[in-house]
Amino acid sequence: MIKGFSKLSTAEKQKLILEHIGRESDQELFTLTRLGQKETEELITSFSENVISIFPFPYSIAPNFLIDGQEYLVPFVTEESSVVAAAAKSAKFWFERGGFKTEIIGNTKYGQIHIISDISFDLFNSKIEEYKDRLFAAVASINDKMIKRGGGIKTISLLDKSSQLSEYFQLNVGFNTCDAMGANYMNSCLEGIANEINSIFHNDPTLDAYILEVVMSILSNYSPENAVKIWVDTPVSELDDGRLGMDTFDFARKFVRAVEIAEVDVNRAVTHNKGMYNGIDSVALATGNDWRAIEANGHAYASKSGTYSSLSHATVKDDIFRFEAIIPMQVGTVGGVTALHPLTKLSLDILGNPSAEELMKVIAAAGLASNFAAVKALTTTGIQKGHMKMHLSNILSGLGATAQETELVKQYFSDKTISNAEVEYYLKKLRSE
Repeated sequence: MIKGFSKLSTAEKQKLILEHIGRESDQELFTLTRLGQKETEELITSFSENVISIFPFPYSIAPNFLIDGQEYLVPFVTEESSVVAAAAKSAKFWFERGGFKTEIIGNTKYGQIHIISDISFDLFNSKIEEYKDRLFAAVASINDKMIKRGGGIKTISLLDKSSQLSEYFQLNVGFNTCDAMGANYMNSCLEGIANEINSIFHNDPTLDAYILEVVMSILSNYSPENAVKIWVDTPVSELDDGRLGMDTFDFARKFVRAVEIAEVDVNRAVTHNKGMYNGIDSVALATGNDWRAIEANGHAYASKSGTYSSLSHATVKDDIFRFEAIIPMQVGTVGGVTALHPLTKLSLDILGNPSAEELMKVIAAAGLASNFAAVKALTTTGIQKGHMKMHLSNILSGLGATAQETELVKQYFSDKTISNAEVEYYLKKLRSE
């Protein structure tokens, strides 16, 4: 066991790690990714704990996203080969066919106060209604600021969960956090309301016979009422980009069938939705939003029927192809890392400093574009052809190829199937000549 690790200086932590892996002389391991700007490095390292270095990812742009008639350059942060290229290609394809259309489905996020009590639901609920003004007043100093921005607490309601867990109740609180993600605001309100409920139970003589325990108060990352609907549509005859390799109606039929498989088969659904989150997570990360919460939210929504299923759906009706999804997400464009990290601020500038709802639309478009590109590849050329073409540079870097070798290998594999083994074999052959 290591005691006091957090109290060590950065240099001391680095020294300990190098000793742990038996590479005491490799101090340059921690300087390979230095930014060269002390203030920026100090800012970024302040975001977390026990920091020993900075771990950079590629910062990319996918152009030609047309969303509700507005053109965007979309920042992506991802290490996965072909994600940005596929999304950009998909965006360009739909740009020429009217672009992405969106609709915001609500702006309510929820948090819960989780309570165990032997009180009846009817009596508990009547007390919540009786003292509701006190519950609002208990957090007025926090809530009033959000109200001035156009948001605030929207609803407070008691839910009876005792059929799932004995004596379990939830106080469900709905919030509108405007352009903020609002985690600190929501949690502060929930804790303040919970304290007031405790006070009410201790001071109302009609409740003396009952026991109440507040187990916890916490926001939920699940937000089915804070979501965006996004779709693309075009006549089936307009689906040909010159590389389908089949009739447009055959392609549309096969595409729809592939999505239907993801709707009914969990094995396919997980990978299908992962393809959507390739785009969503990349833009969320680039804009300083919590991609883990966004993804957990979506996966829960994909399971709302009781069975995990595809988030996207495809149809052909009256010779019109339509591809759509409803994606719940909680994002912010003010506060948190979005206000601190220089590249998240740059990302928002590139996007035109959007509101939270506008950012939801952009993130959803990145997701649907990525999903469309993946299903299109799967139902035409296969996923590996495009992916391995983009992955070739990574393979060559891993093999230590020179610039000249890289060019020769790329020329050789321009019309061939790419695999790690084949690339390594051909590179050895080149070097032996």
